[in-house]
Amino acid sequence: MAGRNQFGTKVPLRDRIERVWPPTDTELPHCPDNCDQTTLHQSNLCTINVPLHDKHLFDTHIWWLRGAGTAKTGHDRGRSMPGLSRLSATALIFGILLASAGVACAGLGQPTPWQLGLQQGATPVMDDIVWFHDFLLWVITAITLFVLALLVIVMVKFNARSNPVPSRTTHNTTIEVLWTVVPVLILVTIAVPSFRLLFFQLNIPKADVTIKATGKQWFWSYSYPDTKIEFDSLMVQEKDLKPGQLRLLAVDNEVVVPVNKVVHVLTTGADVIHSFAVPSFGIKIDAIPGRINETWFKAEREGVYYGQCSELCGKDHAFMPITVRVVSEKDYGAWLEQAKKKFATDGSRPTAVATTGAAN
Repeated sequence: MAGRNQFGTKVPLRDRIERVWPPTDTELPHCPDNCDQTTLHQSNLCTINVPLHDKHLFDTHIWWLRGAGTAKTGHDRGRSMPGLSRLSATALIFGILLASAGVACAGLGQPTPWQLGLQQGATPVMDDIVWFHDFLLWVITAITLFVLALLVIVMVKFNARSNPVPSRTTHNTTIEVLWTVVPVLILVTIAVPSFRLLFFQLNIPKADVTIKATGKQWFWSYSYPDTKIEFDSLMVQEKDLKPGQLRLLAVDNEVVVPVNKVVHVLTTGADVIHSFAVPSFGIKIDAIPGRINETWFKAEREGVYYGQCSELCGKDHAFMPITVRVVSEKDYGAWLEQAKKKFATDGSRPTAVATTGAAN
């Protein structure tokens, strides 16, 4: 059977039904043949396009609101729709809470589910990177809003209806000077802290600890030249994970460094190009075969910090995690004594070597 619209035209409700908001729990039920507009099943938003017999298209919009108990047509848009308002308010609140939770969950040393923003900085370099990132975000937002305002003004004030006789102005010295000078000033404002941060990253202070990281397919080898120890660091397989270890990030042998000490990192590659990156330290530098690159960090908080190879290096590129444990100077000394016995390279003990099967 068919219902009738407000013009008295007979309309089959099954014609051209288009769902624009899927239900959250159950599938939208099909409209039975004997239903009309007054007996529609209460569900979610749906649009019904109804072709009239007089060749005019009359778009009827029916909102099926949970609990509302009424169906409203497109001509009732001006009336209040409490169900839809509650839905919109709920979605808005949920989005705000989700964004707030994401910012709060930007963890220290590791990625966090639903994280928004950068990881928390653990070094002075990373703190400056976060500040510069936020500074640029404000600059970009201001520029975007300014351009948007100009576009709105142009569309409203200079459209054909509001301004039927357009101006024939072709030059304006003041505007031309402004759109040249202002972008230059903006770029200078960005360049000053940018170069300051760049020099801060590249100027390596006197090191307290030196570590050489060698990228291999597909694991990292670390050596402490000053203490003559060297070891391989392989990802812990998922079946071997212990409580508290992170999947795809935990390793069997961690890099250990003292807190509040400058660590000089040398990087190179043994086969292909790799990249040594630890987000919370603000470091990312390529490890290139036949070349030594260098960077540094000074961790100001104890904890475990994770990174990964950030250069495509083959089939197991995703399985080259980096784990750095920052400890107190006393604990570092104790670890160093054990490491000298376990990973010595002075001939008293062979170097720990990774096996191909373990890497895979």
